[in-house]
Amino acid sequence: MKATEQWSVTREAAALYERVVARHILGPWAPSLVDAGGLAEGDRVLDLACGTGVVARIAAQRVGPHGRVTGIDLNPGMISVARSLPALDGGGIEWLEGSALAIPLPDASVDAVLCQQGLQFFPDKALALREMRRVLVRGGRLALSVWSSAGLYNTAVGQALARFVGEDTAARFRASRNAPAKEELERLAIAAGFSAVSVRIARMRIHLPRLDRFALEHLAATPVAASIAALDHESRNSIGASVMCDMQRFNDGDGVTYPEETHVLTARV
Repeated sequence: MKATEQWSVTREAAALYERVVARHILGPWAPSLVDAGGLAEGDRVLDLACGTGVVARIAAQRVGPHGRVTGIDLNPGMISVARSLPALDGGGIEWLEGSALAIPLPDASVDAVLCQQGLQFFPDKALALREMRRVLVRGGRLALSVWSSAGLYNTAVGQALARFVGEDTAARFRASRNAPAKEELERLAIAAGFSAVSVRIARMRIHLPRLDRFALEHLAATPVAASIAALDHESRNSIGASVMCDMQRFNDGDGVTYPEETHVLTARV
């Protein structure tokens, strides 16, 4: 969330993003994306559009002390939070502020590129994929994910924003789900020079805590935070209540558990 001005957030919002979004929305998917990258001990790995580093930290554990992980994000707030988090056992992680359109790494310098829910934010997706290929060694691997649909929870939040804030704010929030479809992903990867391109649907049941509170915390970690903060108390509460009502059929007694899916693209150089 990371490569366009739309998803530029403050350092404080990035810290909330780590606690809310990275933990509950993106975190459950991170191990499977690392699996898709086929990481081995000693690998050099790039986590592109790394956010606060949920994928990078798992990758570092997989590659071990002889491996190396580089996390790159355009947003300085995200990188600042990533650097502040405790190190885990495994390979070292270098955190860099940089663009997916000009990755600040040499040619053929990594064995695997991972990118979780970042491609949809890149203003030039074709160039970003060429840059991913450039930094990979021959035989290197790419694994990236993008949402395959608006999703149940995000749809509920978007509807609440349209109702209580305005359509412009709702559209800004919904942008995170405006991802290329399967055929477009395949076309982009092949045009960038990748081989063995495959796109599959991954499915998971996601648990979120009580939504009247969670939805507002989530929104405070996004670029629409200022629009939400400007609302009166009753309007903010109405957003949370609306989301909780829309998702009530997935109530599990401790929040909601609902089905979610994403596209996962894998490819080789």
